[in-house]
Amino acid sequence: MTNKPTNWTGRDDAMVEAAIRRGASRRDLLKMLMASGVAVSAGGSLLLRAGQAAAQTPVTGGALKAASWSASTADTLDPAKASHATDYVRCCAFYNRLTFLDEHGQVQMELADEVTSDDARTWQVVLKPDVTFHDGKTLTATDVVYSLKRHHDPAVGSKAAAIAEQITEVTAVDDRTVQIVLAAANADLPTILALHHFMIIADGTTDFTKANGTGAFICEVFEPGVRSIGTRNPNYFKANGPYVDSFEYFAISDNNARVNALLSGDIHLAASINPRSMRMLEGQNHVQTSVTTSGNYTNLNIRLDMSPGDKAHFVEGMKYLMNREAIVNSVLRGLAEVGNDQPVSPADRYRNTELAAREYDPERAADLFKQAGLMGQAIPIVTSDAPTSGVDYAMVVQQAGAQIGMRFDVQRVPSDGYWSNYWLKSPVHFGNINPRPTPDILFSLLYASDAPWNESQYKSEKFDAMLTEARGSLDENLRRDIYWDMQEMVANEAGTVIPAYLSNVDGLSSKLKGLRPNPLGGQMGYAFAENVWLEA
Repeated sequence: MTNKPTNWTGRDDAMVEAAIRRGASRRDLLKMLMASGVAVSAGGSLLLRAGQAAAQTPVTGGALKAASWSASTADTLDPAKASHATDYVRCCAFYNRLTFLDEHGQVQMELADEVTSDDARTWQVVLKPDVTFHDGKTLTATDVVYSLKRHHDPAVGSKAAAIAEQITEVTAVDDRTVQIVLAAANADLPTILALHHFMIIADGTTDFTKANGTGAFICEVFEPGVRSIGTRNPNYFKANGPYVDSFEYFAISDNNARVNALLSGDIHLAASINPRSMRMLEGQNHVQTSVTTSGNYTNLNIRLDMSPGDKAHFVEGMKYLMNREAIVNSVLRGLAEVGNDQPVSPADRYRNTELAAREYDPERAADLFKQAGLMGQAIPIVTSDAPTSGVDYAMVVQQAGAQIGMRFDVQRVPSDGYWSNYWLKSPVHFGNINPRPTPDILFSLLYASDAPWNESQYKSEKFDAMLTEARGSLDENLRRDIYWDMQEMVANEAGTVIPAYLSNVDGLSSKLKGLRPNPLGGQMGYAFAENVWLEA
């Protein structure tokens, strides 16, 4: 195995900022950082940045308005059924999870005071005391049991049912303690509980016309496909936030219209702006952008069990033919980071930082195609507007191939039906994967031999065994070592080419403060409403 660091060198600014707000001394802060493996010199710089951030004192009051890009009559306040960003934002505003992920992907406690296990299979969850739902009911263990068990009920239609299958038992030990038993050891359970679908609802809840949660806002208006309005929860259990008096969220599907609403001051945040619209914001001092690179990517999939992917050297040739810099700078206008052909994003703490991306080397690619016996043949590539920038990626590959005499027949098909008719099925095609919070979820979903979305039909008994070992271990150093090696295996052996990790861009008013990136996605992992404030 390659040598890997045992400690992080870039710790959480937000963690230090929070400690400063609690009144910690400089000596306390340096001790905390040194215990985490941060050098004194680096710690001094970090304290300066965090101190500057803490100096921006949140302001209370104001009516926050924000616009997403999607809405439908199927919008829901049932966390288990949440299926897109608009649902996630509402759920984060009206409910809470047992845990949440900070901006570095580290698990923090929310409704739980602690989540512990001795064997990664049987877990104890101790709840915070004196947390109340919007209707005044006190949060107890029975609410957690009910919330988690719902995912097993086919009638509920939970979007997280497959993930919840591993939970075999959920019992209330006492009013504040829940025991969770898994089918097999999984050290990632605290992270899994931070997913948006695992929000906690009151025991017995079946009516979701309003959201009776424990969250920062109380639901006043919910019109599916139109808008939602929440007002500040006066009994919120967290010491800080929410800062705004009210929060209104709705959709403006047209990208330019959404940007214009921001420019005119009608909204404070325009979610997920298309890179092509960035010029509209240039020179506008009253608006700014928040860029989050959290693991979303578009990839070229080459099935290893079909021609031409079953020919030795073809996949490797395609990886050297992929002009990653051109994709990042030209196609994505700089709003991306170069990818290294494996799915664990730069934001993930298990990211293999020593695994370099392949350089663009058309001559080497040509030699590999010749060895595969494919030079000069017309290779079909199926693409569509369905995968983000999938058509542009295909054009980059086609043009690079033309320069070395390699012919690619780009077949552009309709977006409607692409995911059911072409994705996973065509010998060479494009896909698009949304962020996932753990390597285990990514590898289990995409690269295990029995993975439901095994895009290149990659199969390795060694990989499967490593996946099981890492999942069940509570040794962080061992898990990191295994995940680093698994990333190398995927980059070198699988038929997936991942040229870039896409950045999500949210446009915001200069009056909006407190927004931070988050590995769960844009809009601060969809939880911005309780964390931001409006400057007077």
